[in-house]
Amino acid sequence: MGRRDFIQTGLGALGGLGLTQMLGMRASAASQSETRCIFIWLDGGPSHYETFDPKPDAPSEIRGEFKSIPTSVPGVHFSEKFPKLAKGFDKFTVVRSIAHAQNNHGAGNHYLMTGRPTPVPVGCGAFVTFHPSFGSVVSQNRAVKHGLPAYVSTPRMSRSGGPNFLGAQHAPFVISDNPDSKSFRVRDVTLPKELEDTRAKSRVELRKSLDQMRRITDTAAEDPAISFDDYYARAFDLVTSDEAQKAFDISHEPESVREKYGRNDFGQRLLLARRLTEVGVPFVTVYSGGWDDHRTLFENYKKDKAANLDTGVSALIQDLADRGTLDNTMVILLGEFGRTPKINKDAGRDHWSFAMSVLMAGAGIPGGQIVGATDVKGYYASENIYAPEDFATSLYTKMGIDPTAILHDTNNRPVQLVNNGRLIKELFA
Repeated sequence: MGRRDFIQTGLGALGGLGLTQMLGMRASAASQSETRCIFIWLDGGPSHYETFDPKPDAPSEIRGEFKSIPTSVPGVHFSEKFPKLAKGFDKFTVVRSIAHAQNNHGAGNHYLMTGRPTPVPVGCGAFVTFHPSFGSVVSQNRAVKHGLPAYVSTPRMSRSGGPNFLGAQHAPFVISDNPDSKSFRVRDVTLPKELEDTRAKSRVELRKSLDQMRRITDTAAEDPAISFDDYYARAFDLVTSDEAQKAFDISHEPESVREKYGRNDFGQRLLLARRLTEVGVPFVTVYSGGWDDHRTLFENYKKDKAANLDTGVSALIQDLADRGTLDNTMVILLGEFGRTPKINKDAGRDHWSFAMSVLMAGAGIPGGQIVGATDVKGYYASENIYAPEDFATSLYTKMGIDPTAILHDTNNRPVQLVNNGRLIKELFA
């Protein structure tokens, strides 16, 4: 065993894993390299109180309006706004004890999208690209299959979801159209109208039309080091791949399945993510905005967003389990932080990075498990406290990627993928 491996193994043992377990994880890296991830990002920071860590015995100014309900695991309760996830809790884990000190959206987003804090202070509105996102790192480590991109984000890219110094070739392929719309169309995947008669059979014939496609022209403009020929080739593969055409065509799904996910934008994007991972796309981010509830939090949760989240995510996990693909598909649900314990004067909760809940399922993650805890009023993570670096280390390990790998920035300076991360050992039980 090399010095580096010896040190890593020793550090792992300090985190609670023995030598045999660590070696076992290394031995399974080949199978983990085929793990896919559906990364559900709740932008703005969902409340841990109103989702997976209710405090029914706290004072009313902390407890809030909603009751807690029992889950399928005795002794564990969720907010009443998530009855379907409560019923299906035997299939996923909730980590209640991830905490950090990046209390602005820009910094918190970067930390939970990359596993690294920002090197300089950033504000709430900042679009931060100091370090590559999880999806971009996965893209760098995985080969493209059937012309499909290795990293997809829908309906947009989060502010820290980009490739940074890895280059534009590892930016996400963005699917912005609404899959629940009858006019749903994935740009750059459908042939231009003038070529739909299938007469074009060569790259040369496609070149002029493909040159107008936004994904090619926009990305090439951002990264002149990549030749246009690279983009012509990739675009050609994408629009002529049978697997790509089938994966993006959500109309092939039975109506009963589409109904289970919810006939709304968010639910159908989750269904599309499932279809994409099944044909080999290793990382799909499903972005959901509007979780920054400084005002009227309880009224907001009474509207469709909580119900759509409950319906869509519970359907996704159950669907993956029924299809036998949950074992190789990891589902993660999180935002950049939790919300303040005390309800503010506007009936909302403000930013609170010292406690947050993260849902994780699939890829060998045990079901029906609560990891860690917050104190009795939900102020701070108090048991089995984990940092974003630990979350990132665990995600990369599940994906078969070495979290201690060394990257090189645009000035060829070495940058470690994750600094001082340890495995969340409960995810590997």
